[in-house]
Amino acid sequence: MRKQEILNRINPLFLKGVMHRGYHDETITENSLGAFKKAIDSNYAFELDVHLSKDNHLIVSHDSSLKRTTNKEGIIEELSLKEIKENYRLLNNEEVPTLEEVLALNNEKVPMVIELKPYTKTKNYKVLALALSKVLSKVKDSSNFIIISFYPQCLMHMDKKKFIRALLINKENTWTFLLRHLFEGLDLEYCLLDKEKFAKAKKKKLMLCWTIRNKEEFNNYKKRCDSITFENIKV
Repeated sequence: MRKQEILNRINPLFLKGVMHRGYHDETITENSLGAFKKAIDSNYAFELDVHLSKDNHLIVSHDSSLKRTTNKEGIIEELSLKEIKENYRLLNNEEVPTLEEVLALNNEKVPMVIELKPYTKTKNYKVLALALSKVLSKVKDSSNFIIISFYPQCLMHMDKKKFIRALLINKENTWTFLLRHLFEGLDLEYCLLDKEKFAKAKKKKLMLCWTIRNKEEFNNYKKRCDSITFENIKV
């Protein structure tokens, strides 16, 4: 697929920038409905992470462990949705959201980047991807969604005719760059854009980068990629 064809398949608002885990700060917890509402109100695309609960519900959280964002021990993949809803609260006292709750809140007002976070202990790559496909089967416009993951095993099970898929790469797993031809996009740790072999992939692939945390770096790297995932800065 040619680069322009890829760009034609996504909502142009993605190119403005993507808010990492929503618009969060000291009072609004990351990956919370409050953080996503603030991103929506700011008219920015936002990124979130999904895990699969024990009873196959998509839970929005960066980590499998709930400790960091709820201050209580618990592993999402080892808990049911009911257990999570009844026993855990985010640091801003919100419930831990499901993806379906986020989709209902957003109602496709702004586009979303969804990261698939498999549980490597059980290697639930396919089950997780199929659960996401089922939830997203109800969306009106697939151009409002980009699916990302560090795990090609997840992305391979997403419908490439319906969704743009981008392979996440950081400096610890650059070997996966060899698999770039399998996907429509790349989502690089921003420091990798300083290396020519990664940067030149922008000619053929949708090129995203993460995570920028100051305005100077934002202005610097926005010329080297199609969209930047950022947090804690006003752009």
